[in-house]
Parts: sequence; C-alpha cells; structure tokens
Amino acid sequence: MSLFEWYLARASGIVAFVLLTIAVLLGLTLSGRAKLRCWPRFAVEDVHRFAGLLTGTFVSVHVLALFIDAYMPFSLTQLIVPGASTYRALATALGVVAAELLLALAITNRYRKRLSYRFWRRAHYLNFAVWGLALLHGIFAGTDRGAPWADALYGCSAATVAGFVAWRASGGLRPPAPSTARAG
Repeated sequence: MSLFEWYLARASGIVAFVLLTIAVLLGLTLSGRAKLRCWPRFAVEDVHRFAGLLTGTFVSVHVLALFIDAYMPFSLTQLIVPGASTYRALATALGVVAAELLLALAITNRYRKRLSYRFWRRAHYLNFAVWGLALLHGIFAGTDRGAPWADALYGCSAATVAGFVAWRASGGLRPPAPSTARAG
C-alpha cells in the first residue's frame, strides 16, 4: 500500500467511526427528548442528519482508498460481498455488512416521508447494529488495533454509547414528579 492510500484508508475509517458514534449519540439524545440549553431541537436534528451524511461520505472514502490501493488491493467483490476478502476475513466482513446496512438506512431516511413512521423507526434501530459492527470491524480489522490511542477511542466510544443506551432504556428524560408538599 502506498503511504497515501494507507493513511487515507486508515484515517477515513477512523473518522467515519467517530462520526457514526456522534450520530448514534445524537439520535439517542433526540429519542430521549433531551433538551439542550444552547441548541433547539431542530438544530440537534440537523447536526444528527449531517453527521450521518458525513459518516457515509467517509465510509465511501475508506472503501475507495482500499479499492485503489496497489499494495493490498481489494476487488470490488471483496468490498461488497461479506466474507469474500481473505484479509482478516471475519472482521472485514463485519465492516462490509455495516456499510451495507448504513446504505439501507440512508435509503430509508431518504424516503422517510413515504414510509410509515413505525417502519422507519424500526428500521432506524439498525443503527445500533451498524455501530456495533463498525466497532468490531475497527478493533479487529484496523491496522491500529492494539495502539493505546485506538483502544482508548474504541473503549470510550463503547462506554459512552452504552451509557446513553442505558439512559434511554431507563426512560430518558421524564418530567419532574408533581410535588405533594404545600408551600407554607
């Protein structure tokens, strides 16, 4: 792999994962009805949507960099068929499946107004699978696996997403309970 393609593939994959994590966290924030003091809900929705678009862009750059790499070239088949690659086959397959699910989610988001809300919402839960598969792909297929900064990135991302999921599962933000005490 020439140095440029290696850095491009590596950096775009890491940036895509960070953006995906941000999009997932913003989605959990929105679904939990959190209100941020400085940002109105529509702004958080726009940033969430933009983070998703940027994620797709950086995943595309990641795949393109792997495709044009001359040192360890990936064929088109290896990039779109899970399990076709011989390079860290399972971990690469997880990345292929994550990218394909992300594409399916992008399509459902594009046609959101034409789909029932119930279908769209259920399809949107696939984001957790995309994120989890991307996490495993990064840990086990990435060339930086085992580097302290990469371990910290993946560990902190996993802990943060798990914390937000737990917060959301507990009901997110609930209105305060009515006070039973009378003012004196």
